[in-house]
This record gives sequence, C-alpha cells and structure tokens, in this order.
Amino acid sequence: MDPFLIAIVVFLVTYAVIISEKIHRTVVALAGAILMILLGVVHQEAAIEGIDFNTIGLLIGMMVVVGIAKDSGMFQYVALQAAKVAKGKPIRIFLLLGIITALFSALLDNVTTVLLMVPVTFVIANNLKLNPKPFLFSAILLSNIGGAATLIGDPPNIIIGSAAGLSFNDFLMHMGPISAILTLATALMLYLLYRKDLKKANPDASRKLLQLDPRKAISDVPLLKKSLFVLALILVGFITHGATGLEGATIALAGAALLLLLTMNDPEKHLHEVEWTTIFFFAGLFVLVVGLEEVGAVHMLAEGMIELTHGDPSTTMYAVLWGSALFSAIVDNIPFVATMIPLIQNIGELTSIPLAPLWWALALGADIGGNLTLVGASANVVVSGMAHKEGHKLGFFEYMKVAVPMTIVALIICTIYVGIRYT
Repeated sequence: MDPFLIAIVVFLVTYAVIISEKIHRTVVALAGAILMILLGVVHQEAAIEGIDFNTIGLLIGMMVVVGIAKDSGMFQYVALQAAKVAKGKPIRIFLLLGIITALFSALLDNVTTVLLMVPVTFVIANNLKLNPKPFLFSAILLSNIGGAATLIGDPPNIIIGSAAGLSFNDFLMHMGPISAILTLATALMLYLLYRKDLKKANPDASRKLLQLDPRKAISDVPLLKKSLFVLALILVGFITHGATGLEGATIALAGAALLLLLTMNDPEKHLHEVEWTTIFFFAGLFVLVVGLEEVGAVHMLAEGMIELTHGDPSTTMYAVLWGSALFSAIVDNIPFVATMIPLIQNIGELTSIPLAPLWWALALGADIGGNLTLVGASANVVVSGMAHKEGHKLGFFEYMKVAVPMTIVALIICTIYVGIRYT
C-alpha cells in the first residue's frame, strides 16, 4: 500500500478514537505510533529522533518538583488565605480563586494547577454550601488563559517554544499582556454570569469558612522553604534561558534533582506521581506527526493554506489563530499543535511570510480555543474527571453553554491584539 495513504488512515483513525474517548488516549497514541513504524511509514530511528525530549524532560522535571512541593501544603494555604482576604464573601472568593488559578498556571502549568486547586475549590464550595460548577468552569477557563502567558504554562507552548526556539522571556513579552487582558475580561464575564447564584451562600457558612486557619494548612515548614527556593531557581533559569543556553528540560530536571537532594526523599514515590500516561501520550503523538512529515502530508497542508490565504501574511496569521482555536476544540490542543508546527515551518520554507506572528497566533489559538469544549485541553479533562469523582458530572453541552460565548469574546480580543501588534 501507498505509505501516504497508510499514514493518513492511521493518523485519522487514531484521532477519531482519541476523540471518542472509548479507549484511553495514551494507549491509542502509542498504538498509532507503533503502526506507523510496523507498516513502514517511518523507520524506528527517525521515530525516536522525532520525539521532543526537551518537552518530555521539562514536564517530568516540573511534575517531580510540584509533587514534592504540594506535600508542604503551600497551595492549600494560598486558597484559604484567599478566603480570608475576601472576608468570606463568595463572589470575592470566586474571583480570587480564579485569578490565583490563572497566576499559578502561568508559573507552573495548567494541569498541575487544577490538580492542586480543584480539591481546595470543593472544600470552599462545600463549606459555603454552593454549587461547585461555577468554580470548576472558572478553573478550566482561567487555567488555560493563565497558562498561555508563559513557556511552561500550557503544554502547547512548550512544544511551540522548543520547535521555534522561543524562550521563556519571549512568551512572557508576547503572550503575557494578552493573557492578563483575557484573565480580567473572562473574570468579569464569569462575575456577571454567576453573581446572583453566589449571593445565595449561607452567611453562617461564610463565618465558618473564615474560622479555618490558613497557617494550619502548612504541614511542613522546612519543605515549604526548600520548595520555594528551588521553584525560584527554576524560574530564574527559565528567564535567563536565552543567556545561558540551557533548555527547559535541563533546568526543570536540575530543579527536580536539587529538591530531591535537599529533601533526601526516596525518589521512587515522587517518580510514581509523575503523570506517565501524559508523557507516553506525548511520545506516541510525536511519532504520529513524524509519520505525516515523512510522507509529505504536512507539506501539502502548508501549500493548501498558502493557496487559501494567497500568501498574505495578515490573512495567514488570522487563519492560523481561528483555525487553531476551532481544531483545538475538536481535539486536544496538544496533538493539534504538534501537527501544526511542521506545517508552519513549511510555510516559512515556501513563502517570505514572517513566522514569528504565526507562532504567536498558533499559541493563542490553541491555548484559548482549548476552552471551547471539555476535550479541548488536558486541564479540562482533568477537572471533569475530578468533578465526576466528587459526584458532580460536568455535561459536555452544559460546559459549552458557558464556555463558547466567553471563548469567542476572548478570540475576538486576541484578533484585535495580534492585528495591532503584528501587522
């Protein structure tokens, strides 16, 4: 059979099964990757070379660091302190938790942030005797928006940064301002939507919440100090990446090694806590994309986009922004971005269109477009699963009813932003 046809069929079938959620996406991605090799689409050596170990190393390093740091209780402390700052008022707590989620997502990553913040959200919502769904929808929307601000905030950014040679500072300068604007705009829309529901909280419940002492959430002060020290060093490493030449994976793994040394913890426990299913999903995904590159499918897509936009830089940029948002809503934004990167690189080879605006349009479209559906981004799936365990099923269309209007407004703001900044 024609390798081109095999690659397309394997890729499309793999994606279809991932979307269906009938089989775990990691299993499907690995199976698709193996088929690409067994059916002769890509050689084993090329497949291994195509796996971006900078992305994988960065994720593993940060997962180990955060896994150790969370045992200190620092994240629970921040959430309870927010309740104190908000004086127990549900609307203020709601907005503060959302902004904290956005900030943590930028400094850590959105999946890790929701894993740490959602349990605290349930504690607060239960104490206030409120429906937790507004808090959960806020966590999803603002974690993805906040994660857009930095290189490490959202997995698509890590992939784009690695492929395009963009540093932590590059993302902060280009994506930070729009992320801040979208955080405020989305928080305002959430406030307007839920202010009446949040006013129904029992005053006695608010008083009880205020009685909780945030300081008691800190279970290990020495670990807290060590964790903050290492996190600070990692952030400095990311910020100075351009000067030192150290890649994100090296910095994150060095931070993980240092924190393990400082705590003298058994690494086995913390390595068990690494989301290996996510790591292997990435590996399978990279091989699938290598298969498409090998048969020239990505090159054909690039030519098609150039023909559609007639090679006009502005039109191409807007097409990438809105196209990325739409496709990221249908499939997880991680595999979509992995597919788009070689396409944009091909556009650069075939035309004189500057690539920098296209990278930022891709990052914005994927990060913000991931908010459109419950399967649009990894953080969405994580929150949905955690909610289900707590007896609160998030309906697919129930979520879209809230998310779609807000995301469209956010994308319009993004369109204006890239139009002003890059044209």
